Amino acid sequence: MRFTQGRRRAAPSVIIVSLIDVLLVVLIFLMVTTTFRQSPSVPIVLPEARQDVRQGASTDRRIVTIQRNAPHLFLDTLPIAFEDLERELVASTARNTNLTLTIATDEGAPFGEFWRVSEAAQRARFRHVEVATRSPAAP
Repeated sequence: MRFTQGRRRAAPSVIIVSLIDVLLVVLIFLMVTTTFRQSPSVPIVLPEARQDVRQGASTDRRIVTIQRNAPHLFLDTLPIAFEDLERELVASTARNTNLTLTIATDEGAPFGEFWRVSEAAQRARFRHVEVATRSPAAP
């Protein structure tokens, strides 16, 4: 048997600069194409409405979510008592008068809670109050 000690193969070299360039391009692409939305993390079923949702609405908004089970009220994503909610809404409009208040009500939530929140929004002098709904299912 003959063992040769001839040419040895050189280990392949990886050009790391090219890999970094490709990874940066992919990262920039993902950052640009990702959309960031503020949506409530409280699971609710919105009532159905036939009116279209306005496009290009203000991004300065507070979201009040009303659930059917206790605790009923959430401000953005945190549970809140009604008295604290009213104080927070007044403080919010004092800081920014162009805020939009979005009221997202669960389909089976008590109507009285919705009415209390809408009156609190009037007392806090919100200029824009929206009610979140879902579009009807297509037949």
